[in-house]
Amino acid sequence: MRSYQLDPTKDVRWAELVEKHPKASVFHTVGWLEALQRTYGYRPVVFTTSPLNGELKNGLVFCRVRSWLTGGRMVSLPFSDHCEPLFDSGRDMHFVMEYLQADLQHRDWKYIEVRPVNGSFCQEGEKMGFRPAKRYCLHRLDLRPDLDQLFRSLHKDSAQRRIRRAERAGVVYKRGRSIQLLKDFYDLLVLTRGRQHLPPQPYLWFRNLVDCMNDALEIRLAYHAQIPIAAILTLRFRNTVYYKYGCSDAKFKHLGGMPFLLWKTIEESKAAGAEEFDLGRSESDNRGLILFKNHWAQGPTKLAYWRFPAPDTLVSEETRKLNMVKWVFACIPDRLLAATGRLIYRHIG
Repeated sequence: MRSYQLDPTKDVRWAELVEKHPKASVFHTVGWLEALQRTYGYRPVVFTTSPLNGELKNGLVFCRVRSWLTGGRMVSLPFSDHCEPLFDSGRDMHFVMEYLQADLQHRDWKYIEVRPVNGSFCQEGEKMGFRPAKRYCLHRLDLRPDLDQLFRSLHKDSAQRRIRRAERAGVVYKRGRSIQLLKDFYDLLVLTRGRQHLPPQPYLWFRNLVDCMNDALEIRLAYHAQIPIAAILTLRFRNTVYYKYGCSDAKFKHLGGMPFLLWKTIEESKAAGAEEFDLGRSESDNRGLILFKNHWAQGPTKLAYWRFPAPDTLVSEETRKLNMVKWVFACIPDRLLAATGRLIYRHIG
């Protein structure tokens, strides 16, 4: 058995594998990988046991991250909530991981990180010396019940009543991928991140997502009196819709713009045949965000990012550096946060 490498943005076999493999997600798609490469300069690479001149039967996709702040590393994948290794055989996956571990000794990588959503990696990973480096909660809503049943399953005060409040208030809904919608979305994102004393992701990242993801991406806006009050960005792959980014103007929180948009997404996703709404990851200590998502999808699953070599603790040197950077962000005037985001995000992925 041998290990091979390929460029998933140029080798058409990768897109074919992603389209048919049951473990694939939107984060495996060529569009997502191209947006990462265009925005942050990350070079995607797939490791596989399939020869380069034959059918591609498996693969584990990484991006090479080079950073003076957080160090060089191989991550599967940056800015992606999860990214399952696409293997049907544990033996093949084990072989590829051993190859990467051996290669680590000859590279300037600090570590290898894998972000599986399937718990089956845990046993194999532990055997190979991988250990959890970060822990999250993952909320996913089953869209197969009928729409009335889905609505009744939502929290009465934090979801149902706020949706009806938005409808009574005459909140206007728009969706699409136009430049104007993207601009309104980004203005709200800058406002939200400023409220959190964090820099927004670069505008170029969202511009590239729109260009690379095409109709797999939707921007949804809520307006009141022609003023944008809330926005979300979602992705679609096969039967799953992914909530990826959300933002709002706190002055209009009482109008229920965000619950209104989430419900519109559920309605439209179900009508289009989607069977699952992936609400994304939440840091395990972010109780407010977890509580909010519990109002929509109860019973989150545990999500761990696995790393080799194993970190000494879950609070690594990298995490301490990033926490220090966040403290600095809190001291930066809001008007400078956007410029800071353009410089810092490539180091965070």
